[in-house]
Amino acid sequence: MWRGLTLLLAVVAIILLGCGKEAEPEKVVATTAKLYYDYLLDGRYDDYVAGIDGADSLPGNYKEQLRDNIKMFMDRQRQLHKGIATFGIVNAEIDAESHTANAFLVVNYNDSTSEQIVVPLVERGGVWRMR
Repeated sequence: MWRGLTLLLAVVAIILLGCGKEAEPEKVVATTAKLYYDYLLDGRYDDYVAGIDGADSLPGNYKEQLRDNIKMFMDRQRQLHKGIATFGIVNAEIDAESHTANAFLVVNYNDSTSEQIVVPLVERGGVWRMR
């Protein structure tokens, strides 16, 4: 789980330091949300759960239930759409005053359909986490 969080922080740092100029905050938010959802494609459900705000203080059995529900969700997507092919970034909007954001991702399914989803995030200690 810590490996996933370390990877997330490394990706965000690369984005922020890339090309010697500061990255757009919206791009950081969108990339972070996509990274969390890419964990689903890789079967890294514990890393996905770790990206939820407050997950570090949840009881272990509740985290297991979250992980199991996410796994069931992914299994259901395989039944309905032959699975998810990719997640793509559409846009992101930030409310700097409340340290919240919405990332808009597109879910591309293996049956050639797609849909847009909204991923609400909150910034805690400089790290964006899913709400």
